[in-house]
Amino acid sequence: MHDNYVEDQDFKAQEYSMQPLTKGEYENCSFSNCNFSASDLSEINFVDCTFENCDFSTAKILNTAFRDVKFKACKMLGLHFHTCNHFLLAISFEDCQLNHASFYQLKLAKTNFWKCRLHEVDFAEADLRSSVFEQCDLLGAAFENTNLEKAKLSTAYNYRLDPEKNRIKKAKFSQQGLAGLLQKYEIIVE
Repeated sequence: MHDNYVEDQDFKAQEYSMQPLTKGEYENCSFSNCNFSASDLSEINFVDCTFENCDFSTAKILNTAFRDVKFKACKMLGLHFHTCNHFLLAISFEDCQLNHASFYQLKLAKTNFWKCRLHEVDFAEADLRSSVFEQCDLLGAAFENTNLEKAKLSTAYNYRLDPEKNRIKKAKFSQQGLAGLLQKYEIIVE
């Protein structure tokens, strides 16, 4: 346990890119309109926290714990989630920009992505079973050896994934999204 334990606090419009957030454990806290851009959040534990309208772009999250954490309308460009603490990792995203983020080899079963921009995101070897990609833009997202069984991608768009290189049993796709599944075959779907 960390020496610094913070519970039930609201943090508003704080600038953490110059003055870093104090290392410790934050439980049931909310952060709104805070700037964590390029800051070092390594070794910090967030439990049952909510981040709204925050900027995390290129923040360092080495061994950072996210347990039951919700991100809403956050800018999270280039975040390397694969470097965070994997123990009890549970996160959800709503209306977030996650371009160039990496979820490489993470276990994220039942994770919700709602109305997110996920351009060039690395989902290689991730476990996304029963996850929901509701109205998400997956342009250039990398899926390779990814477990998408029972995942819901029926309203997602701009994705390309190879059914032979990913597990997609009982995943849900729309008819409009079939082209993203058949891209490698160079066939035309009208």
